[in-house]
Amino acid sequence: MVTHPPQPSSFYITGSDSSSCLFWRARNRCVEFALLFSCAKTAITLGSSSSLCFATYLHLQPQNFQNSLGIPRFRMSTIIYFLCLSLLTSVSKSINDSTSLYLSPTIFFPNYQNMLNSFKIYIYTPSKPFSFSSPTESLFFTSLQASPFVTQNPEEAHLFFVPFASNLSTRSIARFIRDLRMEFPYWNRTLGADHFYVSCAGLGYEPDRNLVELKKNSVQISCFPVPEGKFVPHKDITLPPLARITHASHAPGNRTVRYLVRHNGAKDSKLAKELGNDSDFLMESEPSNEMTLVERLGSSLFCLFEDGADISGIGEALRFGCVPVMVTDRPMQDLPLMDVLSWQKIAVFVGSGGGIKEMKRVLDRTCKDNECEGTRRLGVAASQHFGWNEIPQPYDSFYMVVYQLWLRRHTIRYPRRELV
Repeated sequence: MVTHPPQPSSFYITGSDSSSCLFWRARNRCVEFALLFSCAKTAITLGSSSSLCFATYLHLQPQNFQNSLGIPRFRMSTIIYFLCLSLLTSVSKSINDSTSLYLSPTIFFPNYQNMLNSFKIYIYTPSKPFSFSSPTESLFFTSLQASPFVTQNPEEAHLFFVPFASNLSTRSIARFIRDLRMEFPYWNRTLGADHFYVSCAGLGYEPDRNLVELKKNSVQISCFPVPEGKFVPHKDITLPPLARITHASHAPGNRTVRYLVRHNGAKDSKLAKELGNDSDFLMESEPSNEMTLVERLGSSLFCLFEDGADISGIGEALRFGCVPVMVTDRPMQDLPLMDVLSWQKIAVFVGSGGGIKEMKRVLDRTCKDNECEGTRRLGVAASQHFGWNEIPQPYDSFYMVVYQLWLRRHTIRYPRRELV
């Protein structure tokens, strides 16, 4: 009687050989799916026609994958088709994300439209008239009041705005929150997590329960930069700075100055003194008139801003193609529009510890052979989100701040308990 050795594809395996066979089948499966992913990336790179040929090839030859996977041919065709579609979509998305100034461009635009159609904000009525101390705060509040987001029905609101003056004492703010707690049911549902307020300087930590909940739970909208210790990164927002340049739309493209240093308010810093002694750096320690500022921004490759100084001109630098350089020794978590913009693509971050020599080396390496053109182009595109208008325009600063509020609308609401 002649016996035949078992076939490699047999499923009836016993004893010590079973683990070895399972290992090789798993190995083959991993190799095949790795090849699929590699082919998908190649197809994307070569173009849509190559992608179609790639998908057709796999569709016509599912038997190549049937032996090791143990899946019928007709079912394997369907699996390969949807696998290819998923891989091609994911690779295409990663390519789009790498060339976009947004963190998630495929999510941002439809989500922005959802905000326009659905977002509702209820504004509490202040006990007496009040005003804000900065133009940016006032412009935001005025725009919010006139916006279609405001609702008179608190039951349909996603968020609640708590209005109080910038110079209001902490005791008065605590009293205001206490009154809201007693008069309305909305604060107690979330302990203030679906509420927000505007405070340019930001609030500190106070022992009063009302202030603790306001600080820890509610969304704080501050002016950029926020004083240390008064910003909670996972929930708080900063307002894009108000631009000083109002008329000029563009600047000359001939970049004759390598480094423009905007050091308003930090003239006596150690770094400012070092930079002032180097002829490669053009120091602007005092505010210039609009014409001079436009000329300087348009002729400079880099605009340096030292952390702790006045860095409100970052939006203007982006607008005129001057790559912002943030000189900081700490993680900057209070930059405007952090939830939307990919700041690593539109600005450069350097430390101050290495001095001017190290700073030049980093910047030269970052933008060698005009490699910063892409950064400059994305920065100019991002500058549209740093513009404030008397009547808000789509995608301007007001709408982008409201969009960040929209992202924070999901909060846990405690069920109301009815007394029996």
